[in-house]
Amino acid sequence: MNIQAIRDDTPAVKNLLHFNNAGSALPPKQVLEVIINHLTLESQVGGYEAAAINEKEIENFYQAIAKLINASTDEIAYAENATRAWDMAFYAIPFKKGDRILTGISEYASNYIAYLQVAQQKGVKIEVIPNDSYGQLDVKVLENRIDEKVKLISITHVPTNGGLINPAEAIGQIARKANILYLLDACQSVGQMPIDVEKIGCDILSVTGRKFLRGPRGTGFLYVNKKIVEQLTPPFLDLLSAEWIDKNTYKIREDAKRFENWERYVAGQIGLGTAVDYLLNLGINNVWARIQSLADSLRSKLKSLNKVILHDLGRHKCGIVSFTIKDADPLHIKEQLAKRNINIGISKRPYTLLDMQSRNLEDILRASIHYYNTEEEIEKFITHLLKLSK
Repeated sequence: MNIQAIRDDTPAVKNLLHFNNAGSALPPKQVLEVIINHLTLESQVGGYEAAAINEKEIENFYQAIAKLINASTDEIAYAENATRAWDMAFYAIPFKKGDRILTGISEYASNYIAYLQVAQQKGVKIEVIPNDSYGQLDVKVLENRIDEKVKLISITHVPTNGGLINPAEAIGQIARKANILYLLDACQSVGQMPIDVEKIGCDILSVTGRKFLRGPRGTGFLYVNKKIVEQLTPPFLDLLSAEWIDKNTYKIREDAKRFENWERYVAGQIGLGTAVDYLLNLGINNVWARIQSLADSLRSKLKSLNKVILHDLGRHKCGIVSFTIKDADPLHIKEQLAKRNINIGISKRPYTLLDMQSRNLEDILRASIHYYNTEEEIEKFITHLLKLSK
């Protein structure tokens, strides 16, 4: 990859050190341009008319994403964000009393709250699979927990609060063998590492646009395997997701668009398609190799600082690096870095409550690397962090 050309496509890096890519990455200028162009067109000819003119660009969204994750276009639905994509699929599952949901310790708050709601409403049981010695979901325990009552295996691929990569493919093998629905929250893995839904074996996958895909906020997508799509009835329908046949009859679409709704952020959808094209042109394997290299470098340098404590788990780690500084408030560190034009994030205890409780952690700092970052930025980050930790 030509890193200088990539940074030229990302003007903000001239004055900003952005290590908050797991929050919202910096979009390339090509994404910004297509969004502005479409919004300008809407102002000139009207919203519906602009969508008709840019029909090919809208359709490119489905084609690009299908190529990225090795799916077909009829298995892709646009969504406003990863949580909404996840919700549309989760609440479409026909749970009944006594069904079991198997999940992990590092599950994200929004997902777990949904489990709790369904448990209260329908009598579903939630069972948390413990971690193995690496801190990732223990697949052997998972396999031993399978029985005829298990309705769903639902896992966060890359949790929000650290470098952990859960063993998604091994989990998929168990789910397929037992013929159990498998829902994968991939909002922090798609865009930084290769994702192949066929290899993973997931039935459903949810993703946001704003993180490692470098798309705009307010965008995301849902993948639903066409073999199981008709088993899922969306929690709400409109004139796009279903057809009104007569006074007392409607028919739900047969493809993944049954999870969409008519009104959406069209400029953002085009922008996300453009962001995925940008990624495909770079090559996801190239991106993943660089992210791993930079993240390893950052972890190594952080480990050398006396007061820094790393909190990443997993046999294999990604571009998210979590840490705390002894006797320092994470919010204060984040604010002081922001004054120096350095962006990082904070993972709060309630975001991954089970994991944080099990490790006796409160809020922690999160530095998330992307391929447009550099070793020079890591050195600068460490220099400022060293000053703040004294």
